[in-house]
Amino acid sequence: MSASPRKILVTSALPYANGSIHLGHLVEYIQTDIWARFQRMSGNECHYVCADDTHGTPIMLRAQQEGITPEALIERVHGEHLADFSAFHIAFDNYYSTNSEENRELAQAIYRRLKAKGLIEIRTIEQLYDPQKEMFLPDRFIKGKCPKCGAEDQYGDSCEVCGATYAPTDLIDPYSALSGAKPVLKESEHHFFKLGECEAFLKQWLMENPDQAPLQAESANKLSEWFEAGLKDWDISRDAPYFGFEIPDAPGKYFYVWLDAPIGYMASFKNLCDRKGIDFDAYWKPDSDAEVYHFIGKDILYFHALFWPATLKFADYRTPTRICVHGFLTVNGQKMSKSRGTFIMASSYLNHLKPEYLRYYFAAKLSDRVEDIDLNLEDFVSRVNSNLVGKYVNIAARSAGFIKKRFDNRLSAELDDAGRQLLESIQSKQAAIAARYEKRQFSEAMREIMALADIANEYVDETKPWVLAKEDGQNDTLQRICTATVNAFRLLTIYLKPVLPQLAEQVEAFLKIEPLRWGDSQTLLLDHAIEPYQHLATRIDPQQIEAMLAESTESLKKAAHSPARHGEAQQQQEEKMTEAMSDTIEYDDFAKVDLRIARIVKAEHVEGADKLLQLTLDIGEENTRNVFAGIKSAYSPEQLAGKLTVMVANLAPRKMRFGVSEGMVLAAGPGGRELWILEPHEGAQPGMKVK
Repeated sequence: MSASPRKILVTSALPYANGSIHLGHLVEYIQTDIWARFQRMSGNECHYVCADDTHGTPIMLRAQQEGITPEALIERVHGEHLADFSAFHIAFDNYYSTNSEENRELAQAIYRRLKAKGLIEIRTIEQLYDPQKEMFLPDRFIKGKCPKCGAEDQYGDSCEVCGATYAPTDLIDPYSALSGAKPVLKESEHHFFKLGECEAFLKQWLMENPDQAPLQAESANKLSEWFEAGLKDWDISRDAPYFGFEIPDAPGKYFYVWLDAPIGYMASFKNLCDRKGIDFDAYWKPDSDAEVYHFIGKDILYFHALFWPATLKFADYRTPTRICVHGFLTVNGQKMSKSRGTFIMASSYLNHLKPEYLRYYFAAKLSDRVEDIDLNLEDFVSRVNSNLVGKYVNIAARSAGFIKKRFDNRLSAELDDAGRQLLESIQSKQAAIAARYEKRQFSEAMREIMALADIANEYVDETKPWVLAKEDGQNDTLQRICTATVNAFRLLTIYLKPVLPQLAEQVEAFLKIEPLRWGDSQTLLLDHAIEPYQHLATRIDPQQIEAMLAESTESLKKAAHSPARHGEAQQQQEEKMTEAMSDTIEYDDFAKVDLRIARIVKAEHVEGADKLLQLTLDIGEENTRNVFAGIKSAYSPEQLAGKLTVMVANLAPRKMRFGVSEGMVLAAGPGGRELWILEPHEGAQPGMKVK
């Protein structure tokens, strides 16, 4: 790494605003977030931006089906996407939308620059047209037999069986995926970007500096195949009706989504720059000394490694420093499957498991190569339980208790030789682990970190602090051993912080230190007061995996069997929320329940509890009430403080592992993230009876 801070802009591919986030998506966003966090920890100026990809025919059609505007649809999906990403600790500096004024201005300006350089050609073509829907059909809405291998039901641009690419008009026996009608050929005037004229530049860009190549070898080899086949002009226009940006001076013609989608990277960054006072041109001018990294899946390599750099170059912008390409996710060795319940949505996972467990597992699998990774659920449980909890977290648990009981939570001012050697051995790996992060070799980084955790645990086994604690005259030795162990845990936390940001925050609070930076690995905590240790992580119960798969299977079944008609989404939501009525009860039974207005004075996370929040409630009594509520998946503590709600005030106190719960707050919904606490109107006062 250079001595002076680097200026870095990093992006992930833009998720399409026509569906929910699933675990396959998260491979990319977790990978990018880990890399960006490492850069920030290292002192570099690193901005991570992304956006929803919001334009195109599918968005328009889904909005029509739901009876809402495309703008309303993409606004709703934007909130859902951002909530899922935030839950997995994806730390975007800006998460925006391609349907923005910044993107419109940039896309139209880039188009005009390309046109001025003679790289845009307008010509009349024949396109497939659905006579029933009265619209031209995008490639993905045309199906038929592959012209190369004869496979049935293939899309209009490529065959999923043999991998061939072709024009929609090449399909045998084509039909509309919208209506089933046989499409007819109809003439239309279209705008083309002359990609073939950019070939010399693209080859130079890819190959002029092998030491700093913008692509991995596997991706570069794939591009060589496309060069050999010849680069074709790129149709960048679509006909109305279409949801997108209109092409300048071309009424009824719209930019194809793949023209303005990657420009969305620039637009999202422009929005951030305008808000934060960052120099946009310093990152995007042709001679910029900043670095731009795009993380993408291998399925969109063609757009990012050919169209995108050519568009940037000839519109007088800089090209990407590197395009980091990854493979797909399989589950239990097979393609993600809806019938097996392994097509797992982010929300289904979050209802049962901690997000950092998946972050760690993906990190333990990810490399800098273009290869698929497998989420083997049995291996997932084993690695999290044995490595993350059993090795890493256990280091702190084995020594911190003695620091509290025997030394008033204070670390020793000095170390013995063995302790010093342990910490020096961990510190000596800083540069090697940093290099692994920099090169996106996360699996190697995790392997090296867990090897260091083994060394730390061996040190504890050899020094046996639990034996020393029982012997007279061993206090100084015990304190030095425990101090070395706590410092080892701190060093490992630094190395794991890009992967486990929330857990690192808990460790920082436990150690009473400022947020950890990468360079902090060269210092130690000596003669330092810490907080009493509280458990940081729990092992996964295999039943949690079974419950997640069951929920995934059930939710996918409901989606598959729900009627496809106007208002479909609303009906699905209503069906999900509605439960069968309970048996009737007598009035006297209901009268026994004492419901009171309560104000939430304070809400806090419960250490070691996945679903609980601890609420301090004012119900008009002299003392407040303590209630544990299973609403953590739906609310953060900050959202609850100060709210009015309703509680069952005469419920018998219940002793729990975390303390005594003195009542119950009322909420509606099926559970998980879909819970809503009851909120009385302002004017109601704590202690008022609900009747």
